Amino acid sequence: MSNVVNCVQDSAHEPLPARDENVELSVVLPCLNESETVGICVRKAVEALRANRIQGEVIVADNGSTDGSQEIARAEGARVVAVPEKGYGSALRGGIQAACGRYVLMADSDDTYDISHLPRFLEELRAGADLVMGNRFLGGIHDNAMPFLHRYLGNPVLTWVGRVFFHSDCGDFHCGMRAFRKEKVEEMDLRTTGMEFASEMVVKASLRGLKVKEVPTTLSPSGRSRAPHLRTWRDGWRHLRFLLMYSPRWLFLYPGFALMTIGVAGCIWLLPRPVHVGDIGFDVHTLLYAFVAITLGFQLVGFAVFTKVFAIAEGLLPEDERLKRAFRYITLETGLVAGFLMVAGGIGGSALAVSDWGAHNFGALNPSYMLRLVLPSAFSLMLGVEVICGSFFLSILGLKRR
Repeated sequence: MSNVVNCVQDSAHEPLPARDENVELSVVLPCLNESETVGICVRKAVEALRANRIQGEVIVADNGSTDGSQEIARAEGARVVAVPEKGYGSALRGGIQAACGRYVLMADSDDTYDISHLPRFLEELRAGADLVMGNRFLGGIHDNAMPFLHRYLGNPVLTWVGRVFFHSDCGDFHCGMRAFRKEKVEEMDLRTTGMEFASEMVVKASLRGLKVKEVPTTLSPSGRSRAPHLRTWRDGWRHLRFLLMYSPRWLFLYPGFALMTIGVAGCIWLLPRPVHVGDIGFDVHTLLYAFVAITLGFQLVGFAVFTKVFAIAEGLLPEDERLKRAFRYITLETGLVAGFLMVAGGIGGSALAVSDWGAHNFGALNPSYMLRLVLPSAFSLMLGVEVICGSFFLSILGLKRR
């Protein structure tokens, strides 16, 4: 009896079951004009399933091929799923949705990955892993299989960023061969349509605390003659952009705190009097930039909080217990009180400055002295208004969350 199952002959014409108890593993291959290699990949996947007595199926998620890839895939025993929405991520989402198995293994259709390694991935899934990543740097990258920039700059840098931002242990964020529990990936609500889909899966698995394992796999030169769909700088930027957008801490919070710290230190240093370091004098001009640093830092911290609340409300990020605890004390009312106190302080300082000006018959004043009174007053006014408006905006964002 064959170990390869076809749940439905053609998902474009018949409804798909979300799960078939007879199918343990679904192999999903995204495809766009891969007539030279898709048949080879399907054949290898079918042979791997049969050789290892794995009850499975092979799905080719076709993204609009015009070179006959669909017919070739069907002839080799795959079920072809038509995915109209363009993009690597879109194709994979369509293929995963159509999968009947409890587990899903994804790999590219260009014959770069050794699909015979699928038992390694399945073994970890059976042992309890939620996501099993292939690691090409552990398994081996053949000559001419990966461009120099990808191998020594793009992949290592983006993987390092992902590990730092999201505390992931994954050593190869962008390996195209990986396996996972279908139900866990569906719970992630993956949304990206392009190559950054690979990063989104790892990031959300890390944020949700899923059990992630790695197994070595290899990367071989592509078996096709045409240029790859991947574009080095465009897709590299899309990956980096995604990592930044999913980490408000690194995008806004940490830079904001750094600017505020520098600004406060500068104000403490220069507010009492001018300071000379050797032949260099620091006065109110530098003090102005210190206040600007505090303002910009405060705005970045505010963006971090707003982004976090919005992302949680929209289901982009999981709930954060620390944020919940903070919101027990950070309320609209406390924000309004703090903001109005700042505004009052700014008005008081401004009134004192005008009074001092009047005492000098509204004539010329010593800028070094007067700006040390005017700058904190103007800063307090501006920051107070931002706190008041930010408190209202945060409460509006939190309506859906609550």
